[in-house]
Amino acid sequence: MDISIDDLSRLTEGRDLEIKAGLGRDRRGQLPKALWETYSAMANCDGGVILLGIAEEPRGSFHVVGLREIGRVQKALWDGLNDRDQVSINLLASQMVEEITVGHLPVLKISVPRAKRAQRPVYVGRNPLTGTFQRRFEGDYRCDAEAVRRMLAESVEDERDSRLLPGYTLDDLDPASLRAYRNRVKAAKPDLPWHSLDDRAFLQALGAFKRDRDTGAEGLTVGGLLMLGKLPAIQEAVPYYMLDYQEHPDPTSDKRWLDRLTPDGDWSGNLFDFFRLVLQKLYAGLPVPFQLSGAARVDQSSVHEALREALVNTLIHADFTGRTSILVVKRPDLYGFRNPGSMRVPLEDALQGGHSDCRNRILQRLFRMAGYAEQAGTGIHRIYSAWAEQLWRAPLLQETRDDPEMTFLTMTMVSLLSNDTIAKLESRFGPRFHTLTTTQKMALATVA
Repeated sequence: MDISIDDLSRLTEGRDLEIKAGLGRDRRGQLPKALWETYSAMANCDGGVILLGIAEEPRGSFHVVGLREIGRVQKALWDGLNDRDQVSINLLASQMVEEITVGHLPVLKISVPRAKRAQRPVYVGRNPLTGTFQRRFEGDYRCDAEAVRRMLAESVEDERDSRLLPGYTLDDLDPASLRAYRNRVKAAKPDLPWHSLDDRAFLQALGAFKRDRDTGAEGLTVGGLLMLGKLPAIQEAVPYYMLDYQEHPDPTSDKRWLDRLTPDGDWSGNLFDFFRLVLQKLYAGLPVPFQLSGAARVDQSSVHEALREALVNTLIHADFTGRTSILVVKRPDLYGFRNPGSMRVPLEDALQGGHSDCRNRILQRLFRMAGYAEQAGTGIHRIYSAWAEQLWRAPLLQETRDDPEMTFLTMTMVSLLSNDTIAKLESRFGPRFHTLTTTQKMALATVA
């Protein structure tokens, strides 16, 4: 792929593009030392492209200088990529390093992919605590030790909530929460053989309680404590634990909120009770008509299911070692969900569906056994489908990969069709209108 001079004038350095001259003292081509910091930064975020052979002078204005000895630059690149004293891992395949032409001069294009969870942190030198970088706007910034330690933990721990907590016993669980949870599991899965077990055996079967065979140590797992624990015990084991639900009257009101729920001591403060309380608040006043399944009324629509899925996803994918709270926001025009921690799979894979790498698999199992979670890897697709059925704008799924890492899901209830158009179609076709596919509804709106 070549770049024209006109294309060059439109280039702008940013999070996913770095431009360097790479000429060296002899002006013939030399790999810049700072390239490795950019390689680390891009790999630890969303990837990007590095162009060598283009100078920026003055700032914001680029002109091609070319690499007269581009082969020498390529050799230095590959030598460094395969030298563990230089960089921790080589993420590049041969097709990711291309010699392109810009204004008849040779330029080296290096496409840096996003590192997988098990490959992070990508760092310069031998010490990840001092050599890990992240990309912010157009700069490469050294990560602090706390951010690096989270990356290291993410890389080696498939389940962040399966860790045994020695000394944390059933006395650290909220009795009312445990009773309610067991009743919910019994209602969702009446034939489960574990209903006759005592509390300890029941929780052990679910992964909420564990015994280490090698040491004999036993206790709750992180997931079991988060799900059903008493607030003081949770905060002792997970210091940055914070939950926040806010209901706002409108986007611009001076009033801060109509309703708020935080772990303030008036309720258990655990995830199970937060989920149950918040879900009812999200459902209240939901502007979605009931549906018919044959002659039977179905009180919960696909929108109800989407909100439940969004709330479960927020909790089971959260990084509870992060300093950011879980936040759920309800407004007349949208629902918003935020959890600490970036996504473990690329955004495009999550949207496609079928890809799952849950951060808290004990929590995922606990919600699934209670009938609140569906098959892994299908949640985001179900959310988008439900919003499409209502002819609402597609939800927006975003993440920040710099510190603090966070994931956001914004679900607006803004229709693709006007209220008048929808009212006319409902009047003409009655309840059948809501059984049509999105494509059929849009087609009817076109000819109406």
